[in-house]
Amino acid sequence: MADHVIECQNLWKVFGDNQKTTTQAMHAIRSEGLDKAQVFERFKCIVGVQDVSFSVAEGDIFCIMGLSGSGKSTLVRHVNRLIEPTAGQVLIEGADINCMSETELRALRSTKIGMVFQNMALLPHRSVADNVSLGLELRGVDGKERRAAAQEMLERVGLAGWGDRFPDELSGGMKQRVGLARALAADPHILLMDEPFSALDPLIRRDLQTEFMRLAAEMGKTTLFITHDLDEAIRIGNRISIMKDGALVQTGTPEDIVTNPQDDYVADFVAGISKLNFVTAAKIMESPEEYVAHSGPFSEDGAATAQLSDKLGTLVSLAVGGDGPIVIRDGGTTVGVVSARSLLKGIQNSSFDQQEQGHG
Repeated sequence: MADHVIECQNLWKVFGDNQKTTTQAMHAIRSEGLDKAQVFERFKCIVGVQDVSFSVAEGDIFCIMGLSGSGKSTLVRHVNRLIEPTAGQVLIEGADINCMSETELRALRSTKIGMVFQNMALLPHRSVADNVSLGLELRGVDGKERRAAAQEMLERVGLAGWGDRFPDELSGGMKQRVGLARALAADPHILLMDEPFSALDPLIRRDLQTEFMRLAAEMGKTTLFITHDLDEAIRIGNRISIMKDGALVQTGTPEDIVTNPQDDYVADFVAGISKLNFVTAAKIMESPEEYVAHSGPFSEDGAATAQLSDKLGTLVSLAVGGDGPIVIRDGGTTVGVVSARSLLKGIQNSSFDQQEQGHG
């Protein structure tokens, strides 16, 4: 299998009246460096995706977030070739899907990729179980196997006993669960999630986020998750890309995005996020030798201990309960020390950065 399950390489999408115009626009972009506004002014073409490259590793949840019109939904539809790119490649498990025949593409969509939209588009005349098993039916799976798969998926998403009901008997949150069950029933390797929870009330939304993360981990799904909500992206994603005007402006871990925004646009997004939940012990600790040099020897016996990945908020709680420094370990090995001074400095820097972003 390829190193990455999903890869987009230098992907462009230019929307225009005809193929000739979009080809001319694409040529001008490459030869003259036209920006999005200039392309529209000269060719009346809209640049939906601009030179996007990213990859998603096995089992990861990769979140792409941006405001309405940023191009994120256009981008995700390239991954199962619902939209044809103007230029660039999309690789699924190393295979270029733009080179696939219609038969190969249908097989890809029906067996390897499941998609969950904001609007579930459940068929009202079919029972919940029949909606869940629709993909399997289209693949020719026999009725007994379909019913068993639907029942299993409904149990997994917390809807056991609802299989004989119809969509109009369900709440919005329950419909989203049915949509997720439908995508999972075919046991795809990849999930494409296009703002699946954005229309739900906050409490229901958080509950479904938790349920989705659990299922994705249990079933080993590689996921591309589209959202306009930074809190959702940070909670769900192993990595996040911020999208603006069809381009990815920053990609990194939630910690990278929150603690080290690369431009003002990203800084505005993260201004309201508390860094206590993102700054790690690894960022503020000093080596044992450095600590001894300015504060003298310390004893590890009875000392509070934390791991490299523990967050600032956790360290604060540990410091409140003890008198000495916090010993930082990587597995069973001591690799650093967090003193009261370094802890306060970490809190101060986080608070200062947040104030600066809020008033910048």
